[in-house]
Amino acid sequence: MTELLYNVDKTCSICEKEFQATKVRTRIIKLKQDNDFCTYYQDVNPYYYTVWVCPHCGYAAQESHFSQVSSANKDKISRFLAGKEVKINLSGSRTRSQAVTAYKLAIYFAEMEGLALSEVAGLYLRLGWLYREGEQVEEERLALAKAADYFEKALFKERLPIGGMSEVAITYLIGELLRRTNRYEQALLYFSKVVSSPQAKMERRILDMARDAWHEARESKNQIAASDSADADKDI
Repeated sequence: MTELLYNVDKTCSICEKEFQATKVRTRIIKLKQDNDFCTYYQDVNPYYYTVWVCPHCGYAAQESHFSQVSSANKDKISRFLAGKEVKINLSGSRTRSQAVTAYKLAIYFAEMEGLALSEVAGLYLRLGWLYREGEQVEEERLALAKAADYFEKALFKERLPIGGMSEVAITYLIGELLRRTNRYEQALLYFSKVVSSPQAKMERRILDMARDAWHEARESKNQIAASDSADADKDI
C-alpha cells in the first residue's frame, strides 16, 4: 500500500510552518459503490487522506480548502489556537481511527470558519462512510443525519451544482441519507421529487436508484406502521 501514498511539502495556512501532507496516487482501483455514493477501493481508502492536519497547530481542512483560508478566518483560528499545545501528526499511512480524528477536526474548523453548507455536509458524509467501514452503526447514523441536514440547507441556499452534483443527484442523495437515518416520510418526498422530475430522464442511473429507494423507504415505513399498530393492540 505504501507505494500508493506519497508526501508533499506544505505550509500551514494558520501557523505558516511547514509539514508533510500525505496524498494518494490516482491509479487506485474502484471495486464497488453504495447507493449514497460511498465508493470502495482496492488496497487503500483515499477518504483517509482527503483531510490535511497541521502537526504544529492542529488546523485541519480538506486539501481543496487548506490553502484558501481567508485572512479573517486565519485571525479567528489563530486566536483560538493561541497557547494550546498540539501533539498530533497524521502524516504517512493512517488508521481508520486517525482518519476519523482528521475529519472531526476538519468539521470543527469548517463550522468555525462558516464554510459552505455543502462543504460541511461532504465532511460529515465521508465521516459516516468511515464509520460504516468500521461497522460503527450508531456513529454512522448520526454522521449521515448531519450530512442530510446540511445538504438540505445547501439545496435551498447554494447555487447548483452543489458539491459537483446536479439538482437531481443532490435531491436523490438527500433522500437516500434520510432513508438510511430512518426518516422515511421525508425520504419519500425527496425520492418523489426525483422520480417526477423531467431532468431525471437525463440521469437514468439516478432515476433508477431513486425508484428502488422509494420502494425500500415505503416498505420500511409500512413495516414500522404495522409494528406500531400491533404494539397498540397488545396494550388494549
